[in-house]
Formats: sequence, structure tokens, C-alpha cells
Amino acid sequence: MDKTLENASAAEAIKKTTTIKSRQPLSLQAARNALSYSVIFWFLSVLLGQWFFFYYIIKFYGFSVINDNMEIWNRWEVMGATPYHAGDFAGNLAFAAHAIGAGIVAFGGVFQLIPKMRSRFPVFHRINGYVYLFTVILLALSGYYLVWFRDTSPVQLGDIGTSINGSLILGFAYLTVHSAIKKDMTSHRKWAICLFLVSNAQWFLRVGVFSYLITGTTLGLNPAFGDPFFSMWTFGCFLIPLLTAQLYFYAQANRKTSVKLGVSITLCVLTLLMLIGIVGYTPFLLSVMSEGPISI
Repeated sequence: MDKTLENASAAEAIKKTTTIKSRQPLSLQAARNALSYSVIFWFLSVLLGQWFFFYYIIKFYGFSVINDNMEIWNRWEVMGATPYHAGDFAGNLAFAAHAIGAGIVAFGGVFQLIPKMRSRFPVFHRINGYVYLFTVILLALSGYYLVWFRDTSPVQLGDIGTSINGSLILGFAYLTVHSAIKKDMTSHRKWAICLFLVSNAQWFLRVGVFSYLITGTTLGLNPAFGDPFFSMWTFGCFLIPLLTAQLYFYAQANRKTSVKLGVSITLCVLTLLMLIGIVGYTPFLLSVMSEGPISI
């Protein structure tokens, strides 16, 4: 009898242990799935916003250069800025290269983030990578020129932020290439993601501004240009994307379910805020491209 009870207890203990073990991987797997789906949600949102941004840049800036109608750049003078300067060939050329380069980065950069593109289309991945690297370096150098040589106004916080961003672009570009040469694909992927984020800082800047305006208005905060947010965001619009990427890398390597779920929720909230900015920014871009009045 005692032996029977002992065997029954042992069987029950084994059953409980098996149940616990089977539940743990399921919970961890669910957290992994949540993290993966949140990244897909972010990626699709970025893809949607960036490709429309590319369309806007080509239609507005690209065709204005082709048609020799660069005066139209001043149609929208954000905070008194005038991108087109009559008689300033070098400055106008630098701004055109900077603007159109941002469009090329917006269109081609997302392809570099898709792992299957590298495995299935390695030649395309390599060529697109070369074009992308050349373009982001052009962005950084033209940004330096526009801030420190063309702009005669006193240096502002945003100018310093732009310079830091340009330095990060050059640094991450080097690390991306260096890790690829060493065939360290794990590091290569991480540096490529960081490069993508800082290279698209101007897009994040604009999307963040509209997200702030819409969200603030919805909450009854009466946001307006000139708020402290704008100085901070103009300086460090690339910092939140970079910090979010570091959170993602940490959660991906961490085996704790709570960490993965926490980062997944954070990423989804930030993506929703980004989507609000994208949705708000789109009508504005359409009005800039049209011949009608521009309104925010």
C-alpha cells in the first residue's frame, strides 16, 4: 500500500514538474512572439510613413530642381527658415542634395532591415547598401555645411543636435561596414539599425512634431510652436529611437518574460504615437505639394 502511494506521489510530482516546464516555454514563447509582432508593427508603420515621405521629397524637391523652380522651397517657411537663397548656388545645391538624399534613405533604407532580403537577394542587399552608405555620408556632410557654413545666424541648440547626429551617422556607417567586413553579422545588424535611425532623424523630427501637436491638442494642453518641447526635440529627435533600439536589443537577448512583454508594450505605445504623427503629417505634406494654402 505504502509503495503504491509512493509511486502515485512520484507520478503526481512528475506530472506537476512536466506541467510547469511545459508552461514556462509557452509563456516565454508568447513573450517572444509579442516582441516580434511589436517590431513588425513598428516596421510597417515606418515603411508606410517613409515611402510617402519619399514621394513628397521627389515630387516637391526633386521636380523643383528639374524644372529650375527652387524658389518654391520657401513656400513653407518653418520658423522663418528659407531653404532657397537667390544667387547661392553652392548652398542651394547642398540643400537639394540633403533633401533628395533624405528621400533616397527613406525609400531604400527599409530594405536593409529585412533579414530575408540579405539571404535571398544578397547582390541587391550589397548594392543597395553601398548606395545607402554613400547617401547617408552625403547627408551628414551636407548637413555640416548647411549648419556651419551656409547659415549665418547664431548657433542654436538644434544646430548642435544636427552636428551630433551627423557625427553619429558617420560613426555608425563605419561600424556597420567594419562589422560586415569581419563577418560579424550580429553586430552588423545592430549597427545597421542604429545607422537607419540616425539617418532618418529629420523624418522622426517632423513626425514627432505632429504627434506632439495632435496629442497635446487632444489632451487639451494647447501645444504651439515655441514650446520647450520643440527646442528639446529639434536637438535630440534621434535619441528616443536610439534608446528604443537599445531596449529592443536588450529584450531580445533577455530570457525574462516580463522584460520582453514590457519592451513590447513600450514599443507599441511609441509606434502608436509615431502613427499619430504620420497621419497628421500626411495632409500637411499634401498641402505643401499642392498650389493651395498651407495649414497645420
